[in-house]
Amino acid sequence: MPSSFVTATALLTNQVGLHARPSVKLTQLAKSFAASIEIALAAEGPWLDAKSPVKVMRLKAPRGTMLHVRAQGPDAHAATAALVALVARNFDEEVGAAHG
Repeated sequence: MPSSFVTATALLTNQVGLHARPSVKLTQLAKSFAASIEIALAAEGPWLDAKSPVKVMRLKAPRGTMLHVRAQGPDAHAATAALVALVARNFDEEVGAAHG
């Protein structure tokens, strides 16, 4: 079994971390790629299928958590880059929420 994973990390900086809406956005984006994509809270795992909303929501990663992403397949580089960018953009949720 070839282990040619593309890996990346992203820091969760949004207010709620990886909860309901961010989880759904992450899984929807992951599903748009052919590559198999997994996420974890530690570099050594356990790794979870990033295309499964239930598994992703179960992580309940709080703000400040380092999210590890790995992908394998034809568009693995694009998939990891897209997921890291989504996390960096705070899941496109906090554009006008700078008060608080």
